[in-house]
Amino acid sequence: MKTSDFYYDLPEELIAQTPIERRDASRLMTLERETGAVEHRHFYELPDFLRPGDCLILNDSRVLPARLLGQRVPGGGACEVLLLIDRGEKTWECLVRPGRKMRAGAKLSFGNGELTAEVVGEVEGGNRLVRFEYEGIFLEVLERLGKMPLPPYIKEELQDRERYQTVYSKHVGSAAAPTAGLHFTPELLEKIATMGVGVGYVTLHVGLGTFRPVKEEDILDHEMHSEYCVISQETADLINETKRRGGRCICVGTTSCRTLESWAEEDGTMTAKAGWTSIYIYPGYRFKVMDGLVTNFHLPESTLIMLVSAFAGRENVLSAYEEAVRERYRFFSFGDAMFLR
Repeated sequence: MKTSDFYYDLPEELIAQTPIERRDASRLMTLERETGAVEHRHFYELPDFLRPGDCLILNDSRVLPARLLGQRVPGGGACEVLLLIDRGEKTWECLVRPGRKMRAGAKLSFGNGELTAEVVGEVEGGNRLVRFEYEGIFLEVLERLGKMPLPPYIKEELQDRERYQTVYSKHVGSAAAPTAGLHFTPELLEKIATMGVGVGYVTLHVGLGTFRPVKEEDILDHEMHSEYCVISQETADLINETKRRGGRCICVGTTSCRTLESWAEEDGTMTAKAGWTSIYIYPGYRFKVMDGLVTNFHLPESTLIMLVSAFAGRENVLSAYEEAVRERYRFFSFGDAMFLR
């Protein structure tokens, strides 16, 4: 199967640059997996498609304000550091710019010296290891100095950084938001729980690899990035009980899907687990747990549109995307949503 099999034509003006005023007022396209039939609704109508006894699984990872703008010292040239993975002992794996001037030994300063750093190494692929020095708690320093690491296709400055967090975000560690969850409000979650749908949480810290295009012609040649994820005993129990009673397990976002499918037994049984996953889901994959998926519209030729195609059928998905373009849906992180059922 070729990467080009997952291409669709998207006018640039349909890429959402800012979040809409009310989270759950975004549009919702429903796609029936068996027939390919679509419906045009709004996200606040999602409960219409849920049933008592189902469970909804959400990713409660919180985005780190991981983009730091500073200067190289001495000299004062501008630099940019994007935190990716905490490697311990105040050292992070980072993307840096300008790369040619930030080799081992380079010293950096942020916030008039409130935060300083030194490049201490380089890893395979070109990312740098950067060791930071600061007073107090690192996350509090980042809250003051860091910016949200918005995807490269968003050119507008984000006015309210909480709009790039889900309302239930809890565990800090993502380099990008689990965007399917951005549509939920506390009131909508309460309505869903009140109707008898179980609500459970997993944690997957989203890496920037989620935006990395597939450059290989054959999709099997693509090397998937790794992300850290956790499923608690409470959530595992909720899923197992839901399945035992004949309910559906509905994932909010590809991140929740990847977490469950990474740790599920072949018979779909879930157990509590934590670790790194590099699961790569494309057409031909047999889903062990997921029965429904709430997700945004994804980039052409990305691993995410491959995952969605594995679940709902490539022809169905591309046909639905073409209709979304015709109907002027908003695409990507701040865009509209789909419910695959």
